[in-house]
Amino acid sequence: MLKIEHLYKKYLNSDRYSAQDINFEVHEGDLFGFLGQNGAGKSTTIKCMVGIYPFDSGDITICGHSIKTDAVKAKMNIGYVPDNHSVYEKLTGREYVNYIADLYGVDEATRNAVMDRFLKIFRLEKAVDRQIKGYSHGMKQKICIIAALIHEPKLWVLDEPMVGLDPQSIFDILEMMKEHCAKGNTVFFSSHNIDLVAKICNRVAIINNGQLCTVLDLNEGDNRANLETIFRGYTMSEDKA
Repeated sequence: MLKIEHLYKKYLNSDRYSAQDINFEVHEGDLFGFLGQNGAGKSTTIKCMVGIYPFDSGDITICGHSIKTDAVKAKMNIGYVPDNHSVYEKLTGREYVNYIADLYGVDEATRNAVMDRFLKIFRLEKAVDRQIKGYSHGMKQKICIIAALIHEPKLWVLDEPMVGLDPQSIFDILEMMKEHCAKGNTVFFSSHNIDLVAKICNRVAIINNGQLCTVLDLNEGDNRANLETIFRGYTMSEDKA
């Protein structure tokens, strides 16, 4: 589903790599967590994955398509929810979702069915025909999620999706993640919430200072119960160094 090979990314005028020799695979059906502290390299890696940032070397493939050499086909399989809910705020929620649906070539019947279902889940039926600039943080996040799922992507990527959301909205999004994976699709989301990742994910990668520390199967041994201890072991040892 997703394969990252020897990813290196350095920002202009920086003396260090924000992503350094990152290697891992995410499989069909995975609910995959990406753990790291602020500044660890999570968002950099994700923005390289979805084609926002170019990278210095390595490759990233989604459903067999390289984001470097076959970007359009790779992106057709991705639904992306950024960490800053970037949207066209002068559009209404419905106009924005329809715009994204047009980009992905989603037919009218499919987009209406998907949109109506998620509007009900998120209780946005009354807000969807208002301009997004009047939405709260949580409402903007929800309309981004609907837009990301409008084409039913194989890989759903979310960058810190729970920040600033109320408990009911968090529950709704978690249920949607589980449902997406149950269909044979994949969810990849970054977080610094160790408890949340331990609760819902089957696999997790830990990143620190731009370097991949480990990839864990949370269903093996005591990995799930000891995830916080494992995470602290990597991040604290780096801090002391």
